Amino acid sequence: MNPAPDPRKVDGRFGEDLAAAFFEAKGFRVLDRNWTHRLGEIDLIVERSGEVRFIEVKFRHTLMFGHPEEAITGKKLRHLERAIFCWLEEQERPPKTYQADALAITALPGKDIEYYWIENLYQ
Repeated sequence: MNPAPDPRKVDGRFGEDLAAAFFEAKGFRVLDRNWTHRLGEIDLIVERSGEVRFIEVKFRHTLMFGHPEEAITGKKLRHLERAIFCWLEEQERPPKTYQADALAITALPGKDIEYYWIENLYQ
């Protein structure tokens, strides 16, 4: 008998699916999802017109633990930054322009899904 899937992983996957669709609707192409390195993970890597964006996705279907963007901590940003540099080092031709963004998604029952795109986290 298979154990029930972890609800957090199911929510995370749903949030990443929403994020991928959000960026595709804005003309981005998804390069990778859940890119993992021992030093960190990148939820979504997208590209448009030669510019690569590394996306941290935060999803909530309840506000019991606060708004999703509140979960983007300094520690999380440090892990993301390390993962970005590892990804760049692995590329045969790293992009000339790139940045780290976050997409906070709130999908409360009975309400429209809300997206809050935070651009250039390391300004």
